Formats: sequence, C-alpha cells, structure tokens
Amino acid sequence: MEVRSEGIQVKCDKLAGAPRTRLQLVAVAELWRTGQPPLRLQAVVPSASSLLPARNYTSNGFLIVSCNGGLNQMRAAICDMVTIARLLNLTLVVPELDKRSFWADLSNFEDIFDVRHFIDSLRDEVQIIKRLPKKFQRKYGFQPFEMRPVSWSNEKYYQEQILPLFQEYKVLHFNRTDARLANNGIPLYLQKFRCRVNFQALKFSPEIETLGYKLVHILQEKGPFAALHLRYEMDMLAFSGCTHGCTNEEAEELKNLRYAYPWWREKEIVSEERRSQGLCPLTPEETALVLQALGFDKETQIYIAAGEIYGSEVRLAALRAAFPNIVSSVIHVFPLAFSFMNVPSLIGGAC
Repeated sequence: MEVRSEGIQVKCDKLAGAPRTRLQLVAVAELWRTGQPPLRLQAVVPSASSLLPARNYTSNGFLIVSCNGGLNQMRAAICDMVTIARLLNLTLVVPELDKRSFWADLSNFEDIFDVRHFIDSLRDEVQIIKRLPKKFQRKYGFQPFEMRPVSWSNEKYYQEQILPLFQEYKVLHFNRTDARLANNGIPLYLQKFRCRVNFQALKFSPEIETLGYKLVHILQEKGPFAALHLRYEMDMLAFSGCTHGCTNEEAEELKNLRYAYPWWREKEIVSEERRSQGLCPLTPEETALVLQALGFDKETQIYIAAGEIYGSEVRLAALRAAFPNIVSSVIHVFPLAFSFMNVPSLIGGAC
C-alpha cells in the first residue's frame, strides 16, 4: 500500500486497510512471538535539494505557543498548533516545551526534536521561525496578547474568534495547548495535515534516534519482549483522581498533589465514579490479568517504560509474580547508555 498526501509518501508492506486498533493488537502479538515488528512504516522524506518551494502567502501574524504536559501531550499539541497556523496563515515560532510540569524537565524543543527538519519539512505549508523579529520580542518591550484557546474547538472557532485577535494584536501567545483543537468534526484536509506533522515533521534529534535504535537492537537480541507503560505514576493518579487500591494515606497524598497544581482542572473527584466511567488506568494487578489473557507467558521480558510506579515494589508485586522477567526501567538495564544525555521525558513518552 502506498499513500500520497501533498508530497508525502507512506509505505506499508502489509495489513493495508486494517483498523488502527487491530493493527496495534497484531503488532503486539507479532512482536512478542518473533521479537521483530510485523510491518515497516516508512515516511519517504524529500532531501534538502528536492524540498518544495516555501509557501508564498501574506502572514496574518505570529503565533507563540507554550506546550504543557508530558512529552506525548506536548507532541499532540505541537501537531494541533502547526495545523492552526496553517489554517489561519500564521507564522509559527518554534514551540516552547513545558518546564513547570511534575517532571520538571528542562529540555527545549531542539533538545528533543530535529528543529531544522521540522522547519524544512513544512516549508511548503507553514512558515516556522526560531524567534520573533526583534520589534516583537519581550526584551525590547513588546507584550504579546496571552490567552488559552477554548478546549476541543473546531476550525470555525479559530477563524471567527481567534483570527480577528491577530488582526488587532499581531502576536498571540497560547500559554496552554493541550486538547485545544477538536479530534473529530474538522475537515479531512486538516486531519491529514495534523498527521503529516506528527509522522513526518516531528523527528527526534539524531542523538535520540541513535540511542533509540541502539536500545531496541539490544532488547531484540534478548528475545521477544513487551514495553509496557502502566500510566501508574504519582502525577497520573493525582491528576485523574484514581485511588482504587490505595491506602487512605496514599489517597490523601494524591489529593494534596492535585490541589498543588491549580491548572489541573478538576478538584473534587470521586475515585470510584471515575473508575466506573472507565477513566482510570488499570492497576498493575489488572494489567497482569490482561497480559495473561492475551497469551503472554511467564518467560516474556517486560520493560516498564514509565516513571517511578506509585507504591514502588509493593504495587508491582502481583505483576512481578505473574511475569518474573520484569524490569522497572530500561535505564536500570543500560545505565551507561543514558550517562551522556538528560532526556527523562523521552523514556516515559516515546517507548
């Protein structure tokens, strides 16, 4: 199968047309059985000499964005913000990554992603710059208009309510970017462009890509394995309000953490109601049952691709009993591989 979309070719050697969820299940099963991925998805990126000409248009203003959340949330937000810039004919400043989150990761965009590739690969659609022109910079006294767009908004919201603000202020700063563009109900061409940003433009830096390939190669040499993100870190439980299986003291600790971050939207949360709505992560005990039901045996290597699990080894006891070959972090397996880099968000978000 070959799909072409505005100069981008994506090749998939089998399972064409299969639903995404089925593709994911088949991929997991095949990876566990053989230690090799069942398909190769290849983005054919044009070389520097064959880049399409930069898009010629009159910019309606400059968009500054400050992403919030973990790496996955910020990556999704970047895709949304580039799409909005394309929709409104805006010049986008390279996004700022969250440094105030629970993880307090100080990485900049260029520490995680290939910034030159990001700019060049989108040059035929959106103008992206590393910094504002001097006259619009804060250090020279200019103050951009700051706001938080309404969550899950469609293209009409941005065209009718946001675009006039650019005509008035010229520079807008979106100081929160999580879930600011609707997932559904927007034109197909915007959805396609959002996917193009994610799968072609957002490429990890060469250092991170090299490290990632090295880690995967080492893991595959050890036989079939599964990388498991439990979503059971302290910040995740505090944000979601999910305390099933926690002691009263732990539940209180999580509640206090939630109140400590004013930008976490909901305050009073009834844990059991949230759980009955399917909005809580599986506990490690429940995860063990799911893996067993899927046919994973006791010999399967399982790598916990996440931060520190809340409750530590006590909470992991049931999962470890079911799968003895479990490692709580790839950093523990390959400490030297990470000694030259400080990329804590990569482990939680990219594995």
